[in-house]
Amino acid sequence: MAHSEASPMEGSNRILEEYHINEVVGFALPHPLEELPPAFEGWIRIAKSLPELIDNGQLREEVDQLPTLSIDELKGHRLQRLAHLALGCITMAYVWNQRRDDDVKEVLPRNIAVPYRQLSDKLGLPPILSYADCVLANWKKKDPNGNMDVLFTFPGGDCGRGFFLVSLLVEIAASSAIQAVPTVCSAVQHQDQKALEKAFEAIAESLNNARTYFQRMQNFVDPNQFFNVLRIYLSGWKNNPKLPNGLLYEGVSDTPEMFAGGSAGQSSIFQCLDILLGIKHSSGKGSPAEFLQEMREYMPPAHRNFLRSLESGPSVREFVMSRGNEDVRNAYNNCVQGLVSLRKFHLEIVRTYIVKPSSNQQHGGENRGTGGTNLMEFLKSVMKATENAIL
Repeated sequence: MAHSEASPMEGSNRILEEYHINEVVGFALPHPLEELPPAFEGWIRIAKSLPELIDNGQLREEVDQLPTLSIDELKGHRLQRLAHLALGCITMAYVWNQRRDDDVKEVLPRNIAVPYRQLSDKLGLPPILSYADCVLANWKKKDPNGNMDVLFTFPGGDCGRGFFLVSLLVEIAASSAIQAVPTVCSAVQHQDQKALEKAFEAIAESLNNARTYFQRMQNFVDPNQFFNVLRIYLSGWKNNPKLPNGLLYEGVSDTPEMFAGGSAGQSSIFQCLDILLGIKHSSGKGSPAEFLQEMREYMPPAHRNFLRSLESGPSVREFVMSRGNEDVRNAYNNCVQGLVSLRKFHLEIVRTYIVKPSSNQQHGGENRGTGGTNLMEFLKSVMKATENAIL
């Protein structure tokens, strides 16, 4: 059969498929499954009823009674992602349980720890509930009109549902920016300024839509419920004074291990656009750049590889600077401005959901993010770096 040159768009679809990026939902998992094979019914049953089980004090007892299952029957990526999400939710609930402030478990029992670690190794994800689990894989269509719901949530009323779904809608809204990434790279390679300008316009529009969805957080998530309930279940055991040594995974390792909790830093979208637009964060020990690099370990391996492949490509920013084309430069600046505007809003959200509620606590509260960073400092630095990228 004669070989014909693939159009940039076909080529870009192939590239995106290769890196597990979906044209409708972007980095989110398309069509997540809702049920595991019958042997694993206990995992799903407990994960679905976490709020009730925690509320009536039965959660840990139920988990302790689960048999240790072999994961051999869990074939295929979507089945494994569902099982990983369910075990992640159960793990968070088991560790934090929240009947009392000091009621924290330092050991995850073997019947959960062993299959959880095996699944994590298979998927290349850490054995803790990450953004890839609770946002990207934790959703279903509720009805034919496209209304969505989550698969699993935590105590705190509708707070978890709102938080996970709004985060997912931001991902989906930004997915058309990700669709445009291969086109940008190809336009730079072929020095096609018209195509580059168009692709930048698509990215800027997509970021604008993402911000509109992000603003819905305030309608669906109550700051006090988020701060005092949900945030605890999303917290990890790295840089966490409540689990200073980390968590012991029984039957897996003899020493406790440390993992960060779920964080927006684990979303591939913003890291992808930072690389594309040439936005450089301050580096060094304990820096934003170091934290963001570490957060990649919590992304699905295909998405991590996508970021790496982008880093090895030609510099889009240098191309824009060297061409002196004002339309292209303006279109580039609109993309950066779109990111600035999203990050500004993220700062507002952190003020509303973490800084203010923490200042209402008697002992000054906790100002760290679930990923373990000093949030305001981190976000201000990231914001400044983004503003500095405007040409």
